[in-house]
Amino acid sequence: MIGFVRGTVHAFGFDYVLIDVNGVGYRINFYHPESLKTGREMTIYTYQNVREDEISLFGFLSLQEYDLFVKLISVKGLGPKIASNILSHASVEAIITAIETGDIDFIKAMPGIGAKTASQIILDLKGKLVEVDQISDDKLSDVSDALKQFGYRPAEIRDVLKRIGDRDGSTDELIKRALSMLVK
Repeated sequence: MIGFVRGTVHAFGFDYVLIDVNGVGYRINFYHPESLKTGREMTIYTYQNVREDEISLFGFLSLQEYDLFVKLISVKGLGPKIASNILSHASVEAIITAIETGDIDFIKAMPGIGAKTASQIILDLKGKLVEVDQISDDKLSDVSDALKQFGYRPAEIRDVLKRIGDRDGSTDELIKRALSMLVK
């Protein structure tokens, strides 16, 4: 599998880029033409899609975008072209927030996504996109670590951290509050 391509932009269009890598041109499905300039050297993270009749590369500006793409194509009925199109119309953060909050209207606004597919995306991916380790608040990180030690699953920890409320108390108070929510 081709993980990334580093080379010079030879040509590009609305939905593709040709990257020259030591005299070999790679045509990559790429939906960020605003970031391209002919002659510019760049690295594009790639997903290699293999079908009966075609082998194609899909390109991404960052590993976060690539990771979200891989999760999106795991959703039943969502192929790589539609997943790439979704990523071209909204930021990774906005898409993750919409999925985690269940914002079906935001997801339906993406090209090629209807109500059924939007519901399926939320159903399949909610709770799987944000890792507890990404929590920036030190207190909440400590609470998360403590709950892990008690044997709670990441999904349970994520849910209780969202509901924990006022974070002004000490870490011990927050752990007690979280445990009382989990026990109920």
